[in-house]
Amino acid sequence: MSLDRGKWATGGPETVAPGVHRIPLPLPNDGLRAINVYLLEEPEGLVLIDAGWSIPESLTVLEASLVELGHRLDDLTDVYVTHIHRDHYTQAVELRRRFGTRVHLGAGERPGLELLAALRTDVPVTSLEVLRRGGAPDLASRMAEGYGEFDASGWEPPDRWLDAGTVPLRHPLRVVPTPGHTRGHVVYLDAARGLLFSGDHVLPHITPSIGFELGEPGLPLGDYLDSLRLMTTFPDTRLLPAHGPVAASTHARAEELLDHHDKRLAETEDALGAGARTGYAVAERLTWTRRAIAFDDLNDFNRMLAVNETVAHLDVLAARGRATVSEVEGVARYALTGQVSEQAPKKPATAWNDSLGSHGRSG
Repeated sequence: MSLDRGKWATGGPETVAPGVHRIPLPLPNDGLRAINVYLLEEPEGLVLIDAGWSIPESLTVLEASLVELGHRLDDLTDVYVTHIHRDHYTQAVELRRRFGTRVHLGAGERPGLELLAALRTDVPVTSLEVLRRGGAPDLASRMAEGYGEFDASGWEPPDRWLDAGTVPLRHPLRVVPTPGHTRGHVVYLDAARGLLFSGDHVLPHITPSIGFELGEPGLPLGDYLDSLRLMTTFPDTRLLPAHGPVAASTHARAEELLDHHDKRLAETEDALGAGARTGYAVAERLTWTRRAIAFDDLNDFNRMLAVNETVAHLDVLAARGRATVSEVEGVARYALTGQVSEQAPKKPATAWNDSLGSHGRSG
């Protein structure tokens, strides 16, 4: 069956190719509404791409969807996860605990998962460090509060760490590292059937948050843009995303996302030209989501995402030589190349960015 744009999150299982089914699973208190997991019918059993957030409602919907398709939960043999975020990974661990399902995860996620186990906290500590570097210490302090006791049950290591290569299924899957949303994000390319299981790397209607994870942030937006360009070097495929409906062309959406970030970099330059000097000050001058929400009207979680993404854009400008950056008491201060660094009063802008539609909670 074919689902329209408004029903992708609640419409039940959708057959997207022979032996391939999209199953939307609910998310708790999340603006994304649902996550798509993909069921592959294999001769030896059932394979999932991503698994969902480990909550009772999600497992109930997954079980009912499998029954509708003529299967059972204990028919699941393997889960191939695109990245470490809670809505993709934690139910894979629960399926293994209950049914012995094998769990596979990109090797690039290993440092983040090990750090999560060592720190034993749900607080997004790396993102808070970016907030402080971005000139938002008060926001960082507020975000550090309100997290409950850490639950380690969903963060066990996978059975297998995946490097770039091929998964030997009936229709082989190519494992393609696509760092950016997280450092170890991978996509799974089914070239024979012209399908790309894109996780959060390429989404049809929103842009993913960048670098929302534990560990050294590096240059996540630069990595993400390189990973988007990589998608256009493969033959075009249907896009099977983790959030949103199936789309006809991976190439078309990748080009749209590259164009979006080019525009966002230009808007960031404009804010520097008007006198903003920190990630927080630049974020205040921009508007957010397709509804052009003012920064002051965002809740604290989305303000954190906004500042983190603004710093990511500023760091790319600096890496490209279009801006300079200096550290003053732990705060990064930016200026256009050749521009005198001085702080101007806040002035709202009218740029838009839809990236806050996609979260990236690792804890």
